[in-house]
Amino acid sequence: MTQLSLSQLTEQLADLRQQLNEHSYRYYVLDDPSLPDAEYDRLFRQLQELETQHPELVTADSPTQRVGSTPLADFPSVTHQVPMLSLGNVFDAEGLQAFVKRVERELADLGRAVAGEAIEFCCEPKLDGLAVSLIYENGQLVQGVTRGDGQTGEGITENLKTLRSIPLSLRSLPDDLFSSNGQNLPELLEVRGEVYMPRAAFEAMNDQARIADEKTFANPRNAAAGSLRQLDSRITATRPLEFTAYQVAQLSEDFAVESHYQAMQSLKNWGFKTSPDMQVVQGYAGLKNFCDELAAKRDSLPYDIDGAVLKINDLRLQAELGFRAREPRWATSFKYPAQEEITRLLDVEFQVGRTGAVTPVARLEPVQVAGVTVSNATLHNMDEVERLGVKIGDTVIIRRAGDVIPQVVRAVVEQRPAETQKIVMPSSCPICASHVERAEGEAAYRCTGGLYCPAQRKEAIKHFASRKAFDIEGLGVKLIDQLVENELVKSPADLYRLTLEQLANLERMAEKSANNLLEALEISKKTTLARFIYALGIREVGEATAANLARYFGQLTSLKQASVEQLLEVDDVGPIVAQHIYAFFNEQHNLTTLDDLLAQGIYWPETQVKRADLPLTGQTWVLTGSMQSLTRDQAKERLEALGAKVSGSVSKKTNQLVAGEAAGSKLTKAESLGVPVMDEQQLLELLTGFSE
Repeated sequence: MTQLSLSQLTEQLADLRQQLNEHSYRYYVLDDPSLPDAEYDRLFRQLQELETQHPELVTADSPTQRVGSTPLADFPSVTHQVPMLSLGNVFDAEGLQAFVKRVERELADLGRAVAGEAIEFCCEPKLDGLAVSLIYENGQLVQGVTRGDGQTGEGITENLKTLRSIPLSLRSLPDDLFSSNGQNLPELLEVRGEVYMPRAAFEAMNDQARIADEKTFANPRNAAAGSLRQLDSRITATRPLEFTAYQVAQLSEDFAVESHYQAMQSLKNWGFKTSPDMQVVQGYAGLKNFCDELAAKRDSLPYDIDGAVLKINDLRLQAELGFRAREPRWATSFKYPAQEEITRLLDVEFQVGRTGAVTPVARLEPVQVAGVTVSNATLHNMDEVERLGVKIGDTVIIRRAGDVIPQVVRAVVEQRPAETQKIVMPSSCPICASHVERAEGEAAYRCTGGLYCPAQRKEAIKHFASRKAFDIEGLGVKLIDQLVENELVKSPADLYRLTLEQLANLERMAEKSANNLLEALEISKKTTLARFIYALGIREVGEATAANLARYFGQLTSLKQASVEQLLEVDDVGPIVAQHIYAFFNEQHNLTTLDDLLAQGIYWPETQVKRADLPLTGQTWVLTGSMQSLTRDQAKERLEALGAKVSGSVSKKTNQLVAGEAAGSKLTKAESLGVPVMDEQQLLELLTGFSE
């Protein structure tokens, strides 16, 4: 391998950094990736390896420096060169109009006779996060500070460096684009913006915390603030934080920027993310229209906002108007209704979902949250109830953001009355009285009355009629909805009691369609034990597990009487699945439903052949390509009935590949690994031979 000179190595490192930084800009700022993720990862690893071999050549703006550094004892206090002042607020159309008239009046007092409707404003969403200031010198990030009290903040430079939407070095602009002296980068630039956490990332982070039994965050704003104020920046690096710039606070005089909008465009070119919803509007009418349109799509935005920021666009007018007290005269914030409120938890009820999950739901003293009256809120599960420490009778904080179901954020323990009651999960289903169980390692409690429970009825019947279960042609989702809602079907067995008259009277159901469905129901009565078991909808029992259970036990009676220990002897059945199966067959409601199904004439050829006695036991087969005489599902079913395990991928452990027409990469891989290959005709001959 050729040894690179120092200059060549330095040039190679610079090129790698430039490629990675450009990709990050396109990915995080423009939302237009220029490289596949795998290629980015390859370049990043290459840069890491070179920098590890030559640590003396590592630069502060290298993409590898975003991973965080060793923990700090505390954050240094930093005085803002330009104070970070807050904005005034308006809450309605009258307040907005008063703001425009005040600006018009103050401009007139300054000798600027501008009609209110002619004033140009730049508007953008008011992100609900944490305001920070970034200082760049000669294009390099040198300092990052929180707002603090507006005069003094905390130095959190290392934490801010971990955010990929914050450039460690500015991108060079074309010569003379904004500069009066032809320079590409300003000697000094102070950028202000908001650090926030997108809603989806926030929910995903909290879900992971719940799984790990860790503390959850109350809302995205608290999550962003807590993540930024970690003394260990390596923790910050793991948090899904974003940064959007909203102001240029300082800029070298050589760079001519005349408006706020132009300043935002220059920031975007230098590598910053700016709001895609930013607009320049005229006067009161333009402001009101912007605020109304933003409010209408507030719930659909991927991040939380608490209002709109409205600024005079002309920077010279901003400078002339100046400030009053602690806020600028040239800007205001139009505030939307709060997304968090305080109320009282009156009671807790338990709802049963379509999969049997029993969920605690808080009944609240009605309160307005984000413009909507809220009287119910989810408590997720009993682990969350315990984490929150909430009790019936507590004063609680409620949050509603976007389309997210209102949820209890925390209890106000300081206001807890003496008569509060502990929240307790019921031992039986509040809908059907079946036993409620909680599998080891799971957060949710579930009703075990799957086929019987009305709350689970629609989903149970949809599953029962699905292609890999009873495969009832013509029994679609909308028809099942009608049958259940009209109380014609309360259990799968009721399907076989349906009459022509009942079906023909349903919406969009003619007599011919009704007859076709009755015929399909009659045909479906002949099935297999594996399909029957799968159709029952036992938790965690999929198609393959159902087939293994059918092969092992041979008949339904043996399966119904099986102990957990016996179930564990079946291939692919672990402790959790065994417990689900055992609980299902020990619920009397389910047994009654099974008897009812069999009474309707459902049958299958019973076999008592043990899996160990089947001819293909222990073999792994793979099917690929299209077949003419039977479908892939039929071939899979017949092979599994002979004891084979049918896999979706080829490996060294594959015993046989069946290649139909247009077989592709699986055939190529099988041939390269020396896996035996047969065609469809050979498979049919094999199956025929075993059936004789």
